[in-house]
Amino acid sequence: MNEVRPQLNELLFSAVEGVSVESVDVADAVVQVEARSTARRAVCPGCGRWSGRIHGSYLRFPRDLPTSGKFVVVSLRVRRFVCAESSCPRKTFAEQVPGLTRRFGGRTERLRFTLVSVGLVLAGRAGARMTGRLRGTGQPEHPAAADRLAAGSSHRDTPRGQRR
Repeated sequence: MNEVRPQLNELLFSAVEGVSVESVDVADAVVQVEARSTARRAVCPGCGRWSGRIHGSYLRFPRDLPTSGKFVVVSLRVRRFVCAESSCPRKTFAEQVPGLTRRFGGRTERLRFTLVSVGLVLAGRAGARMTGRLRGTGQPEHPAAADRLAAGSSHRDTPRGQRR
């Protein structure tokens, strides 16, 4: 398996640095990808200072583009860091993997970019039908969702308590 891991990293996350693929399991309609962040440090979003002191870790499950007609489930282990700045209001913060995740995002960046592109080109009901297939649900996305993504504001990208 150690010989296959570098190939899996290149295949699945070629444009993303700091991610290591631990395993890939293929079932009938689902590809399960287990990955972890490999960065040694992260920047605090509150004060901008680098920290290497790990507080803990947790799993994120961002949706990704389907592959070969199969729904892709990413289990990404990310870490929480302790901010090194004593005056920073954030005591801990979660690392983000540039090119793969963003704060409060439930989608990978490549799925988000694809949904925005489809929404801008097709728009309306045709775009909604296509994005439902891309998301792997078969259920159409609401036509206005692509507009929110293109504008950079999706209710899925904001904390639940701050949604309108």
